[in-house]
Formats: sequence, structure tokens, C-alpha cells
Amino acid sequence: MSKGTVLILVGPEYEDLEVWYPKLRLEEAGYQTPIAGIGDKSYSGKHGYPCAVDGHVRDYPADSLVGILAPGGWAPDKLRRDRDVLDRVRQLHESGKMVATICHGPWILISAGIVRGRRLTSTVGIRDDLVNAGAHWVDEPAVVDENIVSARVPKDLPAFGAAMVAVLAAQDAPVFAGQR
Repeated sequence: MSKGTVLILVGPEYEDLEVWYPKLRLEEAGYQTPIAGIGDKSYSGKHGYPCAVDGHVRDYPADSLVGILAPGGWAPDKLRRDRDVLDRVRQLHESGKMVATICHGPWILISAGIVRGRRLTSTVGIRDDLVNAGAHWVDEPAVVDENIVSARVPKDLPAFGAAMVAVLAAQDAPVFAGQR
């Protein structure tokens, strides 16, 4: 039985490891992980790995998801221009569901307008972009700030995977009177 669905965003020149490692880690933890794009039926990763998509981002309503993952590579630069992608990220964030991102993926969160005042990490290459958007950038393998999970680069995938699973588990935990 599935614990819920985490949508994985993919576009042209996605970072291969940042899609496939989290996908397998989340499936191992009991989550469904459809891959959604912005129009093409498949995309090629930066290292040439093909990725067929399960549908367009608009095919996955926010209320059917427990989280969303914005991997890196060069894909985020294209994905952040898509209104459906930004809407879905905002909707999940506003409902307190997990928004996970790694490497250049935070570009999508910046364009969705959800990083101001939040603590995140990323590849050092977009540190200034996060800071200029109002985020507090830190140099750590994986960072959790409430519902936002971020990581720097592929070598941090084990910490990122563990952080995502922990945030999702906390979302599933029952809230008792007096908590929160």
C-alpha cells in the first residue's frame, strides 16, 4: 500500500542521479513517484540517461500529492518558466506538504516565490540567487526548514533521501490536541 505520491519534476538536461536516486529511495520507503514534465514525452539527462514521463505537471493536482521534488541539472531553468510547475510548487508549499530540491532545483522555488526567510542549501553556483531572493543559504549536505528539504549536489543524495523520508513521515504523523 502506498503512503502517498511524490511528484518528480523533469525537463531537458536534468541531473540523472538527482532524479533516479531519490525516485528509488522514495519508492523503497513506500511512496509512488510519477515523473512529470512540461510537454515532451521523454527527456535526456545531462549524462544521457533517458527519462520517459508519466504525464504533464498539470495532470497531478496538488491535493493528490504528499510532496514534490525539483531535481537539478539544467532542467530547472526551463521548468521555472512553466506556470503549471510554479503553481504546483506554490500549492504544495502553501498546504505545508514537502517541497524537496537539490543542486539547481531551487531556481524553481525562487521563481515560485517561496524561499524568502527560509533556510536552504544548493550548489554554490546559485547561492547568490537564493540569497538575492531572500533565503538564508547554508553550506550543509541536506537542510530541512519545516516542509522544504534541500541539498547541494549528488554526493549529498544519501542525506537528502533520509531527510525527505523523515519529513514525509512527520507529515503522516497524527496531530494530537495541543500539538503544533
